[in-house]
Amino acid sequence: MKVGIFGGSFNPIHVGHAIIASHVIQHADLDQIWLMVAPLNPLKEPNAHNNDIDRLRMTELVSRHIDGVETSAFEFTLPRPSYTIQTLKALQEKFPDHEFSLIIGADNWAVFKKWKDWETIIANHDILIYPRLSYEVTIPEEYAHRVKLTDAPIIEVSSTRIREGLAQGESMRFYVPDNVYKYIVANHLYHYE
Repeated sequence: MKVGIFGGSFNPIHVGHAIIASHVIQHADLDQIWLMVAPLNPLKEPNAHNNDIDRLRMTELVSRHIDGVETSAFEFTLPRPSYTIQTLKALQEKFPDHEFSLIIGADNWAVFKKWKDWETIIANHDILIYPRLSYEVTIPEEYAHRVKLTDAPIIEVSSTRIREGLAQGESMRFYVPDNVYKYIVANHLYHYE
């Protein structure tokens, strides 16, 4: 089985994440996409708003409506901080018959050489890059067999902006799927009152 790993803090998951996952599962050579909810990104400061269970539940609210897309809490079982290389190795050990690819944004591709053991990742896994505004994607020829740019639409929605808007009492209704927005309101997340 070919599985695309689309990782993130999903804090909260928004329409951009949903659109990219939906586009890639329909247009890439993948059997499934796993939305891999990250407990902690070593390149970012821990966010005081992070609530693992809420982020998992909100991600599940989205994945259940996209055929071929599932939510995974796999990284929660790994030592922290969990680097992508460790996640991929652990996934391959647990699911030896699966072929895992990475789905990352052009912003992450721009700093990919800063990732832990990035050369090992590229040697063993395909990488699908989705475009981001203001990021030009250059794929060196030696990686062209492993790395592809998808034609996913550019969706510039930011989880940070959503959290800030909610904290200031703004309606962020159309930034996140409706069921996620209802969950945020019902559970008073991100200081939504």
